Amino acid sequence: MLAPTANQRKPIKDLTKVFHYTDTMARKPTRDNDPYEYMAGFGNRFQSEVIPGTLPAGQNNPQEPRFGLYTEGLTYSAFTAPRHANFSTYMYRVRPAAAHKGYRSNYEHKSDIENCFLTLNPKVGTLAGQAEWEPFPLPDEQEIIDFVDGLHTLGGSGDPNLREGIALYVFMVNASMDHRAYCNTDGDFLIVAQLGILDIQTEMGMLFLQPGELCVIPRGVRFAVRLGPEDSVARGYIMEIWGSRWELPDLGPLGGHGLANPRDFLHPVAHIDENLHENWEVVNKTNGRYSVIEQDHSPFDLVAWHGNVVPYKYDLTKFASQNATSVDHTDPSVNCVLTAPSRDPVTPLADFLWFGPRWDVASNTFRPPYFHRNSATEFLACLYGSGLGRSDEFLPGGGSIEVSHTPHGNFSDDYVREMPGQVNEPRRILENQMTIMIESSRSFLFTEYARSGCGTFKNRGPDPKVWDALPDRFSAYPNIKEILVQVKADKEAWKKQLEVYYDDDGLAERLKNNEKA
Repeated sequence: MLAPTANQRKPIKDLTKVFHYTDTMARKPTRDNDPYEYMAGFGNRFQSEVIPGTLPAGQNNPQEPRFGLYTEGLTYSAFTAPRHANFSTYMYRVRPAAAHKGYRSNYEHKSDIENCFLTLNPKVGTLAGQAEWEPFPLPDEQEIIDFVDGLHTLGGSGDPNLREGIALYVFMVNASMDHRAYCNTDGDFLIVAQLGILDIQTEMGMLFLQPGELCVIPRGVRFAVRLGPEDSVARGYIMEIWGSRWELPDLGPLGGHGLANPRDFLHPVAHIDENLHENWEVVNKTNGRYSVIEQDHSPFDLVAWHGNVVPYKYDLTKFASQNATSVDHTDPSVNCVLTAPSRDPVTPLADFLWFGPRWDVASNTFRPPYFHRNSATEFLACLYGSGLGRSDEFLPGGGSIEVSHTPHGNFSDDYVREMPGQVNEPRRILENQMTIMIESSRSFLFTEYARSGCGTFKNRGPDPKVWDALPDRFSAYPNIKEILVQVKADKEAWKKQLEVYYDDDGLAERLKNNEKA
């Protein structure tokens, strides 16, 4: 065995400090403290069973499932959808979901849920220009706030009843869900942990979600969110899509690998509760409204299942970033982790983007993002570190937004110094931080909670410092007035020269004079 050398690589165990997941030198696809097993892949049909031999062979609905279980199907798409768009899961469970005591709509809760983002809804409004939120407030220690009560809608576009649109949420919790589950029948939840670990139980199995990771729970799948073993509070973000589904973006000329690789997406294995005969309630979100069903058994009683409607998670430190290696600033689409298509074949409903540590190597280029007015709505959130925000005060746990065609850029000192101070050398950027962005082709409307109720909203209107940071250097350029006068004179002279070509008599006279000369 070779003796270690002074420059030998050493594993980095703090995932907030790695340049990439491979810096951990881990032998397994999960972080050291993740207690669960997973199945890897994206877009597959998976199968899992607690007891070997429980899944029926060669059929989906046997006359007599093993161990007296019940067969239950969960469909996500139309029965006749083509194979690539056909999604369903078969479950073999102790009690079917239909065994309950009925729905109750008068359900009291403390969350702020809004899903109708149409101009006719007086509860939502526009935010013109840029806006920013300081870290969203954590629950008061005197209150018990779990995921059901700690969910708050910021904004969105569309309506789940129309099966088209998107909603953006934050959640702040200080308690685990106790004998109650959540079921979103409107759309898919993409959940990102920012503060604290989430121990998520789903019908298909367990997910351990940590800051810097995301998970997706398809609509119709029941789940419960609990705090990590050493956490007393948690905060994060949720993107919900209606009438669409999160997919991996096509890679085009990148080839078969890069960005978020399919093998890094992890799906749970079958798991059942130890105590199956206890009172539970299942909170359903339907068209943005809560109702509840009560039952005398656990909803997490699947002994086996197979299909492709399955929750999954992804570690953002595994993202294989791509970038320019010669000149110019690459479009943010090169940082797309997941995309949700819209009815427009060339414009997605939403993209989920990653901004983390990477090399910056472009030459003769203003490397930070240039000032722009994108057609998309952009929501930025820092998960940890210094962040990639819109202001110097941008902190983890907050957010910022620019609605469609809002002019924006960065006015930090580093940004302003970039133009005269650029050196054509490789450099590492965005180290020890992780920032996410939701980019949507929709113009958002925002809830009262986002505009005032949260207490951390800052409307970033015109800032006098902007003019100091971005001076008019053009007008101060030496002899610029004389240059403009000369340009105007040259244009007038050229205009007179061109006019003769539109005058047949004048053109003939000019040609005659040229021949004499």
